[in-house]
Amino acid sequence: MNPFTTFIGKIVSIPTENIDTDQIIPAQFLKVTDKNGLGKNLFFNWRYLPDGSPNPDFVLNRAQAQGAQILVAGDNFGCGSSREHAPWALAAFGFRAIISTGFADIFRNNSLKNGLLPIIVDKDTHRQLQSLAEEDPETRVTINLPDQTITLPDGRTVNFPIDPFSKHCMVNGIDQLGYLREHLSAIEKYEQSHPQRVKTI
Repeated sequence: MNPFTTFIGKIVSIPTENIDTDQIIPAQFLKVTDKNGLGKNLFFNWRYLPDGSPNPDFVLNRAQAQGAQILVAGDNFGCGSSREHAPWALAAFGFRAIISTGFADIFRNNSLKNGLLPIIVDKDTHRQLQSLAEEDPETRVTINLPDQTITLPDGRTVNFPIDPFSKHCMVNGIDQLGYLREHLSAIEKYEQSHPQRVKTI
């Protein structure tokens, strides 16, 4: 997992509320055990027509959406099933952060574990970001995870919440196992200072 500190990213908006994980990545693509190739199947039923060709009306198929790394999504994004493939597909497409007024808890936790930053903002900021994305598809914002801020094009800075553990892992580019390995010396010291309680056979 790559460290997430500060970056400037292009935004794209899908304002639909209650987008569930089956819409993000349909069930027929859940057989894989890693994220390789999942990006092309993100929002599959919206991105492609019945004949398999790209749907020109879907925002992610438009030329101006290419290179977008920040998705401004509607409220309650990621509801539905607990499939981890949803954040996998979003990350594989190229998204590094999702901004919304609310996320489903399981989706939010899965995202944080996979280096995809879910950012909750107030409704006014959310509306402003949606308007900016529609008015100027080249709009970029700055996300500073150490400071927990988003800086908008007009210079306004907005704070967002994140739990300390997830923040530490994302800033340092580590997962839960990586976090344990950071404390390996302390774990070994503890084990050496305590008598063995379980006999080996």
